[in-house]
Amino acid sequence: MEEQAAQYKFGPYKIDAREVFHSTALSYAMVNLRPLLPVKRFTDLSSDETSDLWVTAKEVGAQLEQYHKASSLTFAIQDGPQAGQTVAHVHIHIIPRKKGDFENNDEIYDAIDVKEKEMKEKLDLDVERKDRTMEEMAREATEYRALFS
Repeated sequence: MEEQAAQYKFGPYKIDAREVFHSTALSYAMVNLRPLLPVKRFTDLSSDETSDLWVTAKEVGAQLEQYHKASSLTFAIQDGPQAGQTVAHVHIHIIPRKKGDFENNDEIYDAIDVKEKEMKEKLDLDVERKDRTMEEMAREATEYRALFS
């Protein structure tokens, strides 16, 4: 992966290469922990893209579970607006899980839903979204990138 030369997009948003910590020919993982493809819906993916996305999610999940000393992973796809998708691109949320992180295990889906709704309210398609500074995201991506070296 050529960090500075690559161009990445997530819906209308430009993703700085410093945020990306793992990539394949068809997908990539960024510090938001989302391997993604520039396709709106899961059913629009080709077989090669589907396979690559899940293999990437598996590899990223395994590394992040170990890195965060977790014991499990939640993989979630919100496929379409009625499913909670706020950016019209296929992406997988990869969430390292630990015992007791939620009282009821399925509360994770409510938490994802709340975060997606908060993001949708904050999104202005005419401005670049920056939840954290580039330095913070680059530092985290650098830590994760080392997991794939």
